[in-house]
Amino acid sequence: MNLAFHSPFCPSPSLRLRRLNSPNFSLPSALAYDSELENKKHQLLTSVRDTQRGLLTTPDQRSSIEEALVSVEGYNNGHPIHLPKLDGTWRLQYTSAPDVLILFQAAATLPFFQVGQIFQKFECRDQSNGGVIRNVVRWSIPSLLEEQEGATLLVSAKFTVVSVRNIYLQFQEITVQDINISEELQALIAPAILPRSFTSLQILQFLRTFKAQIPVRDPGRESVGGLYYLSYLDDNMLLGRAVGGGGVFVFTRAQSLY
Repeated sequence: MNLAFHSPFCPSPSLRLRRLNSPNFSLPSALAYDSELENKKHQLLTSVRDTQRGLLTTPDQRSSIEEALVSVEGYNNGHPIHLPKLDGTWRLQYTSAPDVLILFQAAATLPFFQVGQIFQKFECRDQSNGGVIRNVVRWSIPSLLEEQEGATLLVSAKFTVVSVRNIYLQFQEITVQDINISEELQALIAPAILPRSFTSLQILQFLRTFKAQIPVRDPGRESVGGLYYLSYLDDNMLLGRAVGGGGVFVFTRAQSLY
C-alpha cells in the first residue's frame, strides 16, 4: 500500500472531489473544516503519545483523551461505515480496554514477557455487509524468541454491519504463528560451531513453521461475540468503542501485514 498520499494533514482526494462537486462548496470554509479536523486528530494523537498505549494514564489524562476523542468523533457522526476505506491494517496507538491493558501490565511486570505492536486487520474490500477482522498481537519471550516480534497471536472473527456504525463480531479462532526463535536458542538447539545434525535442523524447522489453531467455539454452538462501535473512520485514523464498557481504541493506518 502506498502511504505517501495518506498524510494525516492532507484530506483524501475523493473527499476533496466531493466537496468540489457540491453546490454549496466554499473553498475557504472547506479548507477551514479540513484544518480544524486535522488539528483535532493531531491533538488526540499528542494526548495519547506518552501513555504507553494506555498503560500509564492519570485520571486527568484519561479525561483529556476522552475529550479529544469525542471531538474527533463528532466529524463522522451519522455517516455510515465505508467498508472499502475500513479494509486494511490499523496499528493500535491507545486503548482503555481491560483485556488489552492486562497484556501491557504483564509485559511491564514480568521480565520474561514482551508485547510488541498490536494491529487490527480488516478484510472487507469487496464486501457489502461485513467481512473478517483479525486482531494481531506481536509478543516475545526474551532469550528464547526475537525481541518484540518473537511470535504472533492472531484472534480472528467474522463481522457483520448491524447499524450505521455498529458491527457485530463473532470470534472464530485463536492462532499462534510466525515464531522467530532467538539466536541464543538456535545456538543451543543446533550449535553453529559443531556440525548440525539432521535432527537438530528438523527441530529448528519445526519451530519456525509451528502454527497452533484453537477454535473459540464448540461445534453446533453460537460463537462468542460482541458489538463494536466504529465511531470515526477516514483514510488514516480509526476510532472504536467496545459496546458495554469494553474500552476505547485509537488506531492509525499501517502497512499491510500479509
